[in-house]
Amino acid sequence: MTLTPVLSRYWDHPRSWTLETYRDHGGYDGLAAALARTPDEVIGLVKDAGLRGRGGAGFPTGVKWSFIPQDGPTPADQSVPHYLVVNADESEPGTCKDMPLLMATPHALVEGMIIAAYAIRCARAFVYLRGEVVPVLRRLQTAVAEAYDAGYLGTDVLGSGFDLELVVHAGAGAYICGEETALLDSLEGRRGQPRLRPPFPAVAGLYAGPTVVNNVESIASVPSILANGVDWFRSMGSEKSPGFTLYSLSGHVERPGQYEAPLGITLRELLTYAGGVRAGHELKFWTPGGSSTPIFTAEHLDVPLDYEGVAAAGSMLGTKALQIFDETTCVVRAVRRWSEFYAHESCGKCTPCREGTYWLVQILARMEEGTASEDDLQKLLDVADSILGKSFCALGDGASSPIVSSVRFFREEYLEHVRGGGCPFDPHASTLMAGALA
Repeated sequence: MTLTPVLSRYWDHPRSWTLETYRDHGGYDGLAAALARTPDEVIGLVKDAGLRGRGGAGFPTGVKWSFIPQDGPTPADQSVPHYLVVNADESEPGTCKDMPLLMATPHALVEGMIIAAYAIRCARAFVYLRGEVVPVLRRLQTAVAEAYDAGYLGTDVLGSGFDLELVVHAGAGAYICGEETALLDSLEGRRGQPRLRPPFPAVAGLYAGPTVVNNVESIASVPSILANGVDWFRSMGSEKSPGFTLYSLSGHVERPGQYEAPLGITLRELLTYAGGVRAGHELKFWTPGGSSTPIFTAEHLDVPLDYEGVAAAGSMLGTKALQIFDETTCVVRAVRRWSEFYAHESCGKCTPCREGTYWLVQILARMEEGTASEDDLQKLLDVADSILGKSFCALGDGASSPIVSSVRFFREEYLEHVRGGGCPFDPHASTLMAGALA
């Protein structure tokens, strides 16, 4: 497969983020096409295109929009206000696609939000952005101001009679707020913790109104569908996972970065564009969708990186954050660092996650420091099993997935930590210590 730059096609422009540059590359043509249709027709078009959520779960975007109950043809006719919320709280280790997109082409998100709001008959939309990324916050705020000045936001958008207010909200930096209901609580001014479902956000979300929550890339992909059509979008990707997407390659590769390609491309193909694993080394393991997804090894180089292909191989496509690790990496150390992150970011609302993530870190620390016993390996798996599928939200699943999968592929390396009295990898040279595993 070849790369398919759509969202990223002019990221190298010296002022790619401005309204002028965006218009020069067909910006807001999709909005004009959307306003020429009814809201229901726009929803149907996104359904037919097969666009799936780019935030992790891969749920069909048009189907999610259609869940919003409609009482009338315009926002003013709805008995309860509808809301659109874009999740820009990108926080997971290894995941780095939404922030570059917002830095380079913030108007792609703004235009997509206007189209989505029109489709679901919404008069107020929100972007929930991770507060630490101040440059991204400022750039998005500038883009929103430009859109207001140009008549794309506010009252009577482009003379259509459609009104929309768009609010950029900076969060306080909590990974748990990437979970959609915790995000909604935080947006309402409460502590970010997952809600019990049902009711789902489509029925009772923000301020108890029907709400659509979508990822940045999902919404930013909508304008090109409206501008170019369903057949164009479906000409890329696979039958069940059509279209283009951003793959983030990081770690031990020659040219880390964002690679926009059709869904279904393989890591082997992406590595040819990224220059391969760093010189003199070979692939040991990698994540297909960020640190919360089960890891893969070199035997999975030819797995199609779409939702069905990755799931069939035993993992999740997730955020398409491909973290590449070569043979100098200690898998126990890597998993321990991820586990420390999840333990720190657990909101503490449910016992399996609150207690389980703490004990995962303790056991992994004993293994790396040389005080663990062989029984600790089974204990590690037992604790992971006590979290998986039993916590209030997906954070617990994300914490247990890399542990279970790493033990599956690298059980002997875990046992070497126990039998050898600690980590066999030199933390300074990052190479196997000769004789440490006697």
